[in-house]
Amino acid sequence: MIALILGGAFALLSLVTFCLYAHDKRAAQKGAWRTPEKTLLACSFFGGAMGGTLAMLFLRHKTRHVSFVLVNAVGLCWQIAALVAAIVL
Repeated sequence: MIALILGGAFALLSLVTFCLYAHDKRAAQKGAWRTPEKTLLACSFFGGAMGGTLAMLFLRHKTRHVSFVLVNAVGLCWQIAALVAAIVL
């Protein structure tokens, strides 16, 4: 049950994170107000790493920033570990 709730939370946060990356990409192209990098990084690390990673791959956004690659990789690792732990326990 906990794994299902945790997985749902990660999925929702990933969707929100993907949308934030997409909004930031559009804003960058139009010269409009941008989403702060701290916000994108925090959303990726604290539950939305899958969405951040998918946005980087599909939207080609923030791919040259080492901090984004690292934060999404570390976020994915801990989020997968948390899901595995929730399933096992």
